[in-house]
Amino acid sequence: MMKAKESKLNIPWLYLAWIVSIAATLGSLFMSDVLGYDPCKLCWFQRIFMYPLTIILAIAAFRGDRTIAVYVLPLSVIGGLFSIIHYSEQKLGFFRSICRVGVSCTRTYFEWFGFVTIPLLALIAFTLITIFMAIDLRKAVKEQSAD
Repeated sequence: MMKAKESKLNIPWLYLAWIVSIAATLGSLFMSDVLGYDPCKLCWFQRIFMYPLTIILAIAAFRGDRTIAVYVLPLSVIGGLFSIIHYSEQKLGFFRSICRVGVSCTRTYFEWFGFVTIPLLALIAFTLITIFMAIDLRKAVKEQSAD
């Protein structure tokens, strides 16, 4: 009797996380530097957590360092929390006291399909990075325990 071959997808989760961080960083820079959208206070906090991910993930990807998830996950989760706060302020009116000076955090430069705004795009990016890195970390731990 023949054994069925196990199909193992070797998806490069680390590289996918890096690509998402590049897209988010370049998108952010394009919106502010090319389109002229002024970032609010919460946008700056999201940038503070996204921009280093591009560099950290690039170094990890080129070195093949799969333990980087330990450093990336806190940044992506905290950045995602700022995105949730920003989106909540924009759509639900929560946290109105955060952006009292400068550009309003409730300002909506664009809105696709009635709900997709810049903070939601940032949240999607942080969430994807978190998921990809959690999968990669789990896979690395399984491989290490199998050795």
